Amino acid sequence: MRRLFKVLLPVLILAMGVGAFQILKSTKSEQASPTVQERIWRVEVEPVERITASPQLELYGRVETPDLLRAAASAAAWVAEVRVQDGDVVAEGEVLLRLDERDFRPRIAQVEAEIADLEAQIASEKNRAETDRRALEQERRLLQLARDAVARQQRLKTQQVGAEQALDDAKRSEAQQQLVVSNREMAIADHPSRLRGLEARLASTEARRAELQLELERATIRAPYEGIVTGVEVTEGDQVSKGEVLVRLYATERLEVRARIPAPYQDELIAAATQGIALRARAMIGGESLTLRFDRLAGEADPSGVDALFEVEGEPGLVRFGQLLSVTLERPLREALIEVPFRAVYGSNRLYVVEDGRMHGIDVEPLGTRLGARGEERLLVRSDELEPGDALVTTHMPNAVEGLRVEIIGAEAADDAAGETGR
Repeated sequence: MRRLFKVLLPVLILAMGVGAFQILKSTKSEQASPTVQERIWRVEVEPVERITASPQLELYGRVETPDLLRAAASAAAWVAEVRVQDGDVVAEGEVLLRLDERDFRPRIAQVEAEIADLEAQIASEKNRAETDRRALEQERRLLQLARDAVARQQRLKTQQVGAEQALDDAKRSEAQQQLVVSNREMAIADHPSRLRGLEARLASTEARRAELQLELERATIRAPYEGIVTGVEVTEGDQVSKGEVLVRLYATERLEVRARIPAPYQDELIAAATQGIALRARAMIGGESLTLRFDRLAGEADPSGVDALFEVEGEPGLVRFGQLLSVTLERPLREALIEVPFRAVYGSNRLYVVEDGRMHGIDVEPLGTRLGARGEERLLVRSDELEPGDALVTTHMPNAVEGLRVEIIGAEAADDAAGETGR
């Protein structure tokens, strides 16, 4: 009996536990399933407005000039005087530097002496030619007399009166006089050649004198135009060689800015230049705005783009040669553009508008930037899907997706919500 009780007790306890579980399960209260509510995100919007504007293009340029003077020494000399230093603003005609004139004048004096000698030789040659012409007349008469003497001796010999020796002497005299006349005629014939040779030497020496006088004139270096000195390479007492650069200067009125135009905008700029459209640009320098005007494109391009050259229309004193500038180019006018803040852009070309309380994504074509009414930089885009009055989301949402439920906030939230339209 006791053994039977030990066997049935565990079974009884297990049955009581199962029964209690069933009673608790059947008496449990029913709970309603929780409902999931969709979260609503609050965003700011601004109405879409189509405008006609000039997209801006940010460029980086360098100040250059086609009139960069590198004044060099006209000849080997000593530097006598330096009147300017780097950074000086000089007027047209102002003396910059002088070379010692004593290094130039002895060479000029030597050439002038050569010219005087050649002029004397030319005068002597002309006198000689005149003397030869006069002497030739006399020598021809003497030749005729010698010929007459030969003829007379031949007659006498024929008459067997004259001697053979006398006839030979007469012929000898005739031959000698003939040689004298031939030499005189040759001297007269050579006179033009000798004269041209002397005159050529004289012209060469005079050209040399003009060259030396020009070197002397250029020993005093003056500013050819109003400009700014960019460097002085010598000081007083230096000895310089011919062609050595002494001072550098550029014209303030011929400054220009060279900036690289990216390849995607190259055709647009060429078309504007071909059509004669005046394109303006500006650069900010120390709080001052410098106005630039597109002048021309560089003659050489590469796959990255082409250089554009801008004339400085503002105050040229604001910039210096070689200065780097950030340039804002006003591109040609475009119609049907939409101006949006950068915070409204996702990626590089996607915006969101509010439709029926949800965000709807639209791909757009970025066309450039420009400064807004408050001075902030805004993006100009174009899209046929955007209509005037659409509520453009300007709050940047990190979790922005198509169909995200949103609520418009702001001072014009009520008007904006009432103006939402479906597509």
